Amino acid sequence: MRIRLALLTTACLSLAATALPAQAATEDTRLEGRLPSGAAYVMDVPSSWNGTVLLYSHGYTPAGAPNPAQNTPGPAARDKLLAGGYALIGSSYATNGWAVTEAVPDQLATLDLFTEKFGAARRTLAWGTSYGGFVTSMLAERHAGRFDGSLSMCGLVQGGVANWNSTLDPVFALRTLLAPDSGVRLAGFADQTEAVAAGKALTSKADAAQRTPGGRARIALAAALHNIPGYNDPAQTRPGPDDFGTAQANQYAAVRGLLQLPAFSWRQEAESRAGGNPSWNTGVDYRSMLVRSPLYKEVTELYKEAGLSLRTDLSALDRAPRIAADPSAVRWMRGTSVLSGRLTDPQLNIHTTGDALIPVQSENAYRRAATAAGSAGLLRQAYVDRPGHCTFTPGETLAALHTLEHRLDTGRWDASPGALNSRARAADPTAEPRYLPYRPSSYPRPYDLAHPGDARP
Repeated sequence: MRIRLALLTTACLSLAATALPAQAATEDTRLEGRLPSGAAYVMDVPSSWNGTVLLYSHGYTPAGAPNPAQNTPGPAARDKLLAGGYALIGSSYATNGWAVTEAVPDQLATLDLFTEKFGAARRTLAWGTSYGGFVTSMLAERHAGRFDGSLSMCGLVQGGVANWNSTLDPVFALRTLLAPDSGVRLAGFADQTEAVAAGKALTSKADAAQRTPGGRARIALAAALHNIPGYNDPAQTRPGPDDFGTAQANQYAAVRGLLQLPAFSWRQEAESRAGGNPSWNTGVDYRSMLVRSPLYKEVTELYKEAGLSLRTDLSALDRAPRIAADPSAVRWMRGTSVLSGRLTDPQLNIHTTGDALIPVQSENAYRRAATAAGSAGLLRQAYVDRPGHCTFTPGETLAALHTLEHRLDTGRWDASPGALNSRARAADPTAEPRYLPYRPSSYPRPYDLAHPGDARP
């Protein structure tokens, strides 16, 4: 295996199973190379290593995109952590896309290689963002003996089946209400070409609908089925409590993003791994789902303004032909990509309240699983009042990590918004932290291994 040393240590690193202890190094060390799977890895180890190694799992990388190894969420956090003596490691995963079957073993192999070269860590923590937050929870649940604790940030912790089901719901509503005779395919794609074409076709229908009051109301209904917040990007205008027009315009931008990538292109890539369509909406009551959505009032008001009957449109959704899953694809997704909620060590999850890509309600889905599995005491969840996906400041990120460490050091959680904000200010005095008391509404269609009834499509 070819290994590049960015900063050579004065002591040679043994390639044998018994590695030279890290404390023998006199300079900061960077190792980069390839695992046997082909995944890249990167390791940064300070000369004053404090004995803690952080295994970072990066977010979703689409097929065809560059796929470098990553070991932190960003350079600011990396610099502060290295200055604090933490060893930082992570891999690229051998493939892009819905790569959980590669990501988990590649991350474990990276940890093995670190131990071989630097010796056993005093403490090993898994952490990750977005899709990497899901990988982190998979590592914590299925390989608990390798870790002391975990931190999932803006994670896809609802799991694979719930994610793809929830992604199906808004596009089903858009096709039914905006393009009922279009023949746009929503699942079971033959290839990327078909999926991309379907996404473009439905985007065109949504663009035309956005120009009319009735179309905007229907787009708001679709957004409500996915719990897309009305303020989901820092560049947007923050709407007031009853400013439904601004909220809908903000949601429309997120709906377009959903159509252009996750709901079609990314779905097809996941289907190619699962061997078919792993999601369904047979038996789903969209009327009840809308009533439970925090966007219900917005939708009803926009329908009134447009002079449309919400009852009629909900009846149209009830009557529309539903989409059935391929049982073998559901089994694959259940076996590889569904969480159980069974934790052995502490896990902290953090999420922004204005996340359109992985709505904050995903945290409610994971709490449901952890509670059923008897792990609620090991889980804490904290929320940042900010629009966007994974838009944490470096201070907020480090505060979460130090909160997890405090739990491991003392045996008790101190994860209140006040405690997190205090730690964030200490870590980064230049940015005002925005942790707040918050409880997300229920996830529309949860699915986990702790609830046997979830197994039936």
